[in-house]
Amino acid sequence: MLNKEMICLREINISGIISAKRREKGITQDELAEYMGVSKASVSKWETAQSYPDITLLPRLAAFFNISIDELVGYQPQMTKEDVRKNYNRLSHAFSCKPFEEVYKECHELTQKYYSCFPLVFKMAALLLNHYPLEKDMAKQEAIVKEIVSLCEHVKRESDDVWLSKQANSLQAVCCLILQKPLEVLELLEGTTKPVTGDEVVLASAFQMIGQVNKAKSALQISTYQNVIHLLGLAPSYLSLYMQEKEKFEVILNRFINIAYTFEFDKLRPDLMATFYYTAAVAYAGLNEPVKTLEMIDSYSTACTSENFAVFLHGDSFFDLLDEWLEEFDMNKSVPRDIKVIKHDVLKIIKENPAFAFLKNDPAYKNIINNLELKLNGGN
Repeated sequence: MLNKEMICLREINISGIISAKRREKGITQDELAEYMGVSKASVSKWETAQSYPDITLLPRLAAFFNISIDELVGYQPQMTKEDVRKNYNRLSHAFSCKPFEEVYKECHELTQKYYSCFPLVFKMAALLLNHYPLEKDMAKQEAIVKEIVSLCEHVKRESDDVWLSKQANSLQAVCCLILQKPLEVLELLEGTTKPVTGDEVVLASAFQMIGQVNKAKSALQISTYQNVIHLLGLAPSYLSLYMQEKEKFEVILNRFINIAYTFEFDKLRPDLMATFYYTAAVAYAGLNEPVKTLEMIDSYSTACTSENFAVFLHGDSFFDLLDEWLEEFDMNKSVPRDIKVIKHDVLKIIKENPAFAFLKNDPAYKNIINNLELKLNGGN
């Protein structure tokens, strides 16, 4: 029976590589055996995976074939971008149909196996953050969030990718907030409110100077898109700070709604708008405004049942130069959670939020819930 070490070697295919490299070099098993100081039978067993070279022989074998030890054993510490995406989406779907502990274990094993593949490690951290609430045990939830923090610290410490490290830092800050460690959040995000540098304008001007006008247009369009997303992403948190100040709340609400309407973000990013409308509905419920609460719940329902909800990101007639950028950063291929989990949450946060309990007998509220259920279930 193969032991654990042999199984690992089988996975990394040393037998096939020895056989292929020997043939490539045009030598017999006898000649390789003589060079290595072992029997022909030993070489034969290496090539058929019946046994494996002693670890002390690996440097000599690698030198003989003029390859690295990693190449010799077929070890690949990295995944391609496409493999990272496929694993993320596969495991995201698995969380919706398999026991949480089973999928969590697979995430953990995959992360350990590719611990030096930092894009994969970060994606697994993000995946766990999106799904840890599925674990019913609160103590285990906390342990998972702490594990995510550890993964983020690993990426920040070891990766040379500045952008990836920045993303890991942001993800770590979210975890610290969940763990109720506001001082650590402040330490991680210190200085993030510094004035914006406006590099995009300089970049676009440089492209224009060398005659690459389309790249100049693209740089400014991408910056506009990101800034609108950033602005609307801030809206729910900003609104929540003014829930007890009706007049100011409605001024803020109307300004954000006008921005979203101008850039048609109900069509481009209904997921962002759903969060926005939900926050507004909770606020109006707290202000005892049933009509406006229902209006926001209805807008939330419309956003959640949009054909663009939880699907690939895209542009429109205004943002018509985004495709290459979305593709480059894999932004339109990895959904944060499986659609079944998303649909479940869409209904749950409306039906089970005590803030809306005062509407439970309201015919308009019942009609919105019934229509929402019908449209979501009709999409299965």
